[in-house]
Amino acid sequence: MSLNSNYHHPVLLTESVEGLNINPEGTYVDVTFGGGGHSRAILSKLNDKGRLYAFDQDKDAVANSIEDERFTLIEANFRYVKKFLRLYGVRKVDGILGDFGVSSHQFDQPERGFSTRYDGQLDMRMNQGDNLNAFLVVNTYSESKLRDIFYKYGELKNAPKLAREIVTARKEGEIKTSAALKDLLMPFLHKGKEFKVLAQIYQAIRIEVNQELEVLKEFLMQTQDLLEPGGRLSLISYHSLEDRLVKRYIRSGLFEGQPEKDFYGNISVPFKKVGQLIVPSKEEIEKNNRARSAKLRIAKRL
Repeated sequence: MSLNSNYHHPVLLTESVEGLNINPEGTYVDVTFGGGGHSRAILSKLNDKGRLYAFDQDKDAVANSIEDERFTLIEANFRYVKKFLRLYGVRKVDGILGDFGVSSHQFDQPERGFSTRYDGQLDMRMNQGDNLNAFLVVNTYSESKLRDIFYKYGELKNAPKLAREIVTARKEGEIKTSAALKDLLMPFLHKGKEFKVLAQIYQAIRIEVNQELEVLKEFLMQTQDLLEPGGRLSLISYHSLEDRLVKRYIRSGLFEGQPEKDFYGNISVPFKKVGQLIVPSKEEIEKNNRARSAKLRIAKRL
């Protein structure tokens, strides 16, 4: 079981797999298969009775599937995790791992349109069969909708200006490529921070295209039912919007507000956090710069 490191460098590999506290006979789920690095590490800790189910909606990831009778790769978005596991007769699992970042492979394919470094079509779809892509967001969304996306998903203070410029420019013709979008917006980015802000713009469009925050919420809400008592969540986020949702859900089982108290003032929460926030070491970041923003949170089902 060799790792396809050209596809994706698994982030916080040791820490995230150890966080699952694996039972060799247990059933586990890797909801973000990608290059299969985390899955291979989990399989190495299972015996003949153990089982691993993995999810990935990206057709490119299927080529990395693992030939192992203990392993099943499900070609679907992990927002449907409970539904698809039930199709395989699985109602409860002992641990769930999620690495929510864009894979190195996706970033490094210019035609996928994820990276600010390459010129390619405005796409950004993690599932290449989906209808909505970055081209449609940039060229058909209203100015107010673009402004909301940049503000909400990119946390950009100059969101109104960026949205207005895009809507004005596309009256002269469609904005078709990454280079065209970059050239259009570069004059409006803070000097010295152009590429940081550009990454925030791309992030905002990508989150909209893939409904990333809605998907994450739907997935998290299913983990309560799926996990056995004592089962573990091991979740890696890459930006504050994701991490905030994960942190709040682990703390209270909610995304906003506070859990209700009973007559005696006690609250009932579904999870208990395990340890503190884990971030990559300097050594890991030196080897893989894309790991620099990763945050790992681990929790146990009560």
